[in-house]
Amino acid sequence: MKKKNFNKDTNKNLNQTGKDIYLYGKHPVSLAIENKNRVVKEVLMLSTAQDKINIPKNIPFKFVTKEQIESHVGKDAVHQGIIARCAPLPQLDTMDIIEEADQKEKDLVIILDQVTDPHNIGAIMRSAAAFNASAVIIPQNGAPDETGVLAKSASGALELIPLVKVKNLSRAMDELKEAGFWCIGLDGYAKHSIYETKLPKKAVIVMGSEGDGLRRLTAEKCDDTVKLPMNPKVESLNVSNACAVTLYEWNRQHLSGK
Repeated sequence: MKKKNFNKDTNKNLNQTGKDIYLYGKHPVSLAIENKNRVVKEVLMLSTAQDKINIPKNIPFKFVTKEQIESHVGKDAVHQGIIARCAPLPQLDTMDIIEEADQKEKDLVIILDQVTDPHNIGAIMRSAAAFNASAVIIPQNGAPDETGVLAKSASGALELIPLVKVKNLSRAMDELKEAGFWCIGLDGYAKHSIYETKLPKKAVIVMGSEGDGLRRLTAEKCDDTVKLPMNPKVESLNVSNACAVTLYEWNRQHLSGK
């Protein structure tokens, strides 16, 4: 298989499918413009927003009204007067992530099992970018598409690390384990806390939905499960917050001081 590197501009020539999406807000649009893998077809903005962003000469732009912007992204979108019409990002798969990981001694990947809220996925991607994860993997069925809402929640992280959709999470976990990763599930009923556990250098952090947690088959596929020690008066954390704490602990153990 020909290698596809998310961080190189070879991906901009890959066949892209799907409808155009509208990204909104200064930061997501700015990072989309900087991302060599992202095809930005047009930028629309209010005349009062022209000093907020630098648009290269090769990208068309025009001034529009607030009503025209809201017709694309909705009245509730915090668009800051700037939106961009873009093609979806090129789709990668598990093997692309594994090929990148072959060059690393330490690596971190996130798998989300039944996490469907685009705000949560966006927030997790933001934490993933902040704490040096290589990718976020979600199932094709039930997971949200790439949208402006997800991109805004990710605060630009959608342009920094790949969001990989797979047909079968179990198979993806098997492929990652065969490549040297250890799958660590976050489970409130686990015997050991994350602070008592030496996390592997190549780790897949597996997160379930906030309400139901990990599905039984997904938990059984994990090499180990850990929990976050919490005040017993608090039943659970939002999945994006729990993920951020977990990623921070992996970084503390393996990348502290770097």
